[in-house]
Amino acid sequence: MTDSDPYLLGPGLLPTPFTAAEIREATGSGKLIRLLLEGPDGPMGEHVNRFRDTDDEGATLDRWAAADPKAVVSNRVTWAELQGHAAFDAGTTSVSTVALSTPLGQLTCRRYDTDDGVFWFSIDHPGMPVQYESDGMRTTVLSIEQD
Repeated sequence: MTDSDPYLLGPGLLPTPFTAAEIREATGSGKLIRLLLEGPDGPMGEHVNRFRDTDDEGATLDRWAAADPKAVVSNRVTWAELQGHAAFDAGTTSVSTVALSTPLGQLTCRRYDTDDGVFWFSIDHPGMPVQYESDGMRTTVLSIEQD
């Protein structure tokens, strides 16, 4: 992050769609995100991301497959790390604003076309992309529930 622009994390990078502070604010005291994973042959299953134990620096992120809720993987993440996931190379990434029909409704998104995939970030939902495609896989946010 530069002093003058909290969206810009460094030289050669595009501005991120959200700041760490915006992600923290949107997460509040916690939230649950349900995801659909799809491969070339169709749906592969649902996954869940839960943010809990939030504070000024970050949160605990729990992740699991919906079919196996006892197999939770947890780790501590910072808001800055989450923002950094959307810091794409300016030389190899194009950005556009598009409408995207999703399970969350019709959303206005910032679309990032990168060498590693395509990422759609809803301007109304600071945090992870509401949809992304990479290596023949598509992940789509099905729902977002605030604690």
